[in-house]
Amino acid sequence: MNEDKWQRWRELMVNDQLEARGIRDARVLAAFRRVPRHLFVPERWRDESYEDHPVTIGEGQTISQPYMVALMTECLELRGDEKVLEIGTGSGYQSAILAELCAEVITIERYGTLSARAKEVLDGLGYMNIKFRVSDGTLGAPEVAPFDRIIVTASAPDVPEPLAEQLADGGIMALPVGGGFSQELIIARKRGEEIRRDFVCRCVFVPLVGKHGYKE
Repeated sequence: MNEDKWQRWRELMVNDQLEARGIRDARVLAAFRRVPRHLFVPERWRDESYEDHPVTIGEGQTISQPYMVALMTECLELRGDEKVLEIGTGSGYQSAILAELCAEVITIERYGTLSARAKEVLDGLGYMNIKFRVSDGTLGAPEVAPFDRIIVTASAPDVPEPLAEQLADGGIMALPVGGGFSQELIIARKRGEEIRRDFVCRCVFVPLVGKHGYKE
């Protein structure tokens, strides 16, 4: 399939799935038009890349539905100068969107195979502001904290305490909270030592596994 066709599919995705559902941040929409989502999907499922649902990427993980990626990104209110911690590298697609919109991304993945595959794709696309780690994402990255923004792309029982501690004063965290087949996407805003939570919508994510998440 030629690049023109992929570009048309990206435009349809933005028009029909993002703008039609209320995504308004012009920088976010532009990033979705630029980033080639299909390159982050294993070849056998590539024709589903721009459809309105998550797509399997291996290791029991998925690349999230385009709208959910856009919604969580918009909720971070990125201006361009932030240091962002991403928990759950997965395919690397969310990492690319973030890298288009902020100064630096530190992304953590528990599966080395997924991290390596994502790094290969992102390096091939020329992203220089992403740093990769393979570790327990619920512990964050305390040695390079604080972070202006944190995004968690798996559902936690609650806001992991280490991540709350590593969020900068005035920072914003987007994450799904809850178990089973339905969770709540919340936005956590830090003011001093207090975390204020705002409900965004119901959602479905794979579980966040780790010391401050769910067990294996």
